[in-house]
This record gives sequence, structure tokens and C-alpha cells, in this order.
Amino acid sequence: MTESAVVVEGLTKVFPIPFRKQPIVAVRDLHLQVEAGEVYGLLGPNGSGKSTTLKIILGLISPTRGRTRIFGRDSALVATRETVGFLPENPYFYKFLTGEETLRFFGKLCRLSGSELKQRVASLLNLVGLTSARKQRLGTYSKGMLQRIGLAQALINDPQLLVLDEPTAGVDPAGSRDIRNLIVDLRNRGVTVLVSSHLLEHVQEICDRVGILAKGSLVCEGALDELIAIEDRTELVLENASTKLIKEIEKLAARSKARVVERRKSTTTLERLFLEATQEEKMKKSE
Repeated sequence: MTESAVVVEGLTKVFPIPFRKQPIVAVRDLHLQVEAGEVYGLLGPNGSGKSTTLKIILGLISPTRGRTRIFGRDSALVATRETVGFLPENPYFYKFLTGEETLRFFGKLCRLSGSELKQRVASLLNLVGLTSARKQRLGTYSKGMLQRIGLAQALINDPQLLVLDEPTAGVDPAGSRDIRNLIVDLRNRGVTVLVSSHLLEHVQEICDRVGILAKGSLVCEGALDELIAIEDRTELVLENASTKLIKEIEKLAARSKARVVERRKSTTTLERLFLEATQEEKMKKSE
């Protein structure tokens, strides 16, 4: 049986506040499990305990109670971090280094060197689409480019588990789409991804399962398709259907004691509309 990538058992984190009797309970008796090879979304509003949970899983802070494991080993052990890549919400980079130099720096921290490091850097720059910007200083990078170089540094040690805290925050729709496509590609390569976000529409297309936190507690968890399904409703999408056919379907439904709740045209998402419109404009200018 395959070992779960992440197991959280009875996790509670309490932060005492100086000069205040009432401490802050950031996480409260949390239980969750992330299976190997899946994309798990830890969702919730700001202040719900997502980042605190990730930091405990990564061994960056200690829990008040409970425990966390990564591939069967206590996550407090330094050895477990050799299999983990992490991109924090607000990563700090040396702005005077180029993209290539940045990855070499982090690669050396992971004890890579020589031709192995050189090949790894080139491969990751290609993976995140920054090969043409490899000689540019990070101070000239856009927010989306910085997030992509952040993903590359998180992958420099070829991790089995990738932890991402708000990876699309502050990124424009095109950059956000690129990051989500990259996450899907990583899942196809067998990498387990644990992603935290409060932007639900940004993770809906990529997550296999989600857990929703509110005030430090897990209020909902399960497979995404099951969670967003509306009970006792089925959608029928038709293309090139005549008005006559639609009316016949409605009559048939009525005879079967079913009720047509709503009839509408299929819609796209605002994000998809934005991407298609901007792409068309780019194509017009290039002609």
C-alpha cells in the first residue's frame, strides 16, 4: 500500500499574546490526509489557519498538540525536508541575482554541483518558461515571473511533495493560468502538490480533493467533483438544438414529474473570456 504523502492528526496551534489573557487558537484539532500523487487544496479565508498548518507540516513551527507526518516520517525531523519543495506566499529573493544564478544558489544549498546542477537549472528554467529570461536580474522580473522562478527553486531538489502557499496571489490571469498548468504538469509527473489558497476559482480546475478551513477548523473535505455537485440536479448541455427540440424535452420532463429549474445559454468564465480576448488582441497586433 502506498504511503500517504501528508498525514495530520489532532493538530492544534495556540499562540499566546503578551499582556492578554486570551490566546489565539490558529488551528483547532485538525485531521487531514493527502495521498501521494494528488493535488490537495487547503482552502479558506484569510486568517483561517492555512499558512500556520503548512508551516507546522513543514516543521517550521511546532504544534501545541498533535502531530504531522510526511511519507510516514515525523515532519519535525530535518531529514523529511529533503523530499519537500516549498514556495511561501511572499518569497524573498536576492534581486541582484539573475534567474540562472538564483537557481544555482538554491541548488548548491541542496548539495547539487557540477554537470548535475547545470542540467537541473536548464531543465527547470525551461519547465517554468524562463529560459529567455535566465540572464535577467530578478529586480526586473514581473510578479508572475517571480512566482515562476519561485516554483523552480522549490523544485530544485526534485521533491516528492510540493507545498505552495497562495501561489497565484497578485498574479495576472495569464500568469495565474501558466502556474496552474504547471501544477497539473507536475501532478502528471507524479509529484504530490499541497496548495493553500483563498481564491477558490483559481484552484477549482486543478485539485483532486479539497479541505476547507474556517477559524482553524476543518469544516468540509472531499473530492472536488462531489463537493460542488448539486444534489438531485442534472445538467443537459445541447449544441445546435432547435426551439422545437427544447420544448419537446421540457414536455417530456414534465410528464416524468421532473421540473426544468432553469434554461440558459452555456457560459464561459470571466478569466477565460479575459485570456481569449487578450490573446486575440495580441494576434491582431502581430499580423
